[in-house]
Amino acid sequence: MTVKDIPKIVLHLHLDGSVDINDAYEWTKKDGMNYTKKELLRELQVDKNVKNLNDYLEKFNLPCKLLQTCRRLEITSYHLFKKLAKLNVIYAEVRFAPNKHLDNNLNLDDVVISVINGMNKANAEVGIMGGIILSLMRGDKKEDNLAVIDIASKYLGKGVVAVDLAGAEAIYPTRDYLDLFKYAKYKKIPFTIHAGEAAGIESIKEALETGTKRIGHGIRVIENKDIEKKLIDDSVLLEICVTSNYQTEAIKGPHPIEKLYRDGVKINISTDNDTVSNIDINKEYEKILDETNLEIDDLIKCNMDSIEYIFANKEVKNKLRDVYEKIRK
Repeated sequence: MTVKDIPKIVLHLHLDGSVDINDAYEWTKKDGMNYTKKELLRELQVDKNVKNLNDYLEKFNLPCKLLQTCRRLEITSYHLFKKLAKLNVIYAEVRFAPNKHLDNNLNLDDVVISVINGMNKANAEVGIMGGIILSLMRGDKKEDNLAVIDIASKYLGKGVVAVDLAGAEAIYPTRDYLDLFKYAKYKKIPFTIHAGEAAGIESIKEALETGTKRIGHGIRVIENKDIEKKLIDDSVLLEICVTSNYQTEAIKGPHPIEKLYRDGVKINISTDNDTVSNIDINKEYEKILDETNLEIDDLIKCNMDSIEYIFANKEVKNKLRDVYEKIRK
């Protein structure tokens, strides 16, 4: 079996960080931006000048500027899910911050419905299953983040599956947003939290205080055995994105994915941002196989372990389990 043959589950992928290059090129022309393709790639993808997460996040400026219409949001979602299906992704949760797309008189309903429609269209055509996660943003006003939780509640079970906390983690500590997750719990909305990427072990400890069962990145847990043990004991899954971690310099030596896996941490392998990181899930798998002693069966196990943590009902989980049972026979 090769990487291409593995049915994959992707749980950490940003919509605006994964805009199709050809779509972006067309839209910049329409909006009067005269980028060449080479110049556009420099705007959308990281290079050697990116030294940390804050630098990395600057690559979202142009995509957010472009994604200010319902049509573009729907197309981006549709093309992303279709691309994932070609890579043998059978289930994907795609996240984005709806408050970043309100500059052209759209409202939160417009934005969320558009992204859901793109996903549903891809599902109808190629059968890929999935859901949309709405990201709360570090640094945004509290009322704006609460509005995202409310809109998530409105569309929960209708395409939206959860909320997330994203943004400049080192500047805006996780502890400042814990009350948002109390509200999400009150609304019965599942959630995941970016933590332990740009900030250290305290960020992970604070995320764990919410009772979350998923953490975006979380790789700095390798720095503290007690917190790693708590992660394992509490059955918390890490959404790990190896290439992105190198690019943001969250990791400066060998990536700890293999050690965390061997220690018993539950792991989902994702890409974070396909366009920004110039990566896709198959390339990510190949990178892991090349740089670690993990094997194809280990990557399959990561996918099987991920099923319990997806934000979906038992029917979807059972369909996914059936897929993996067949390939293991």
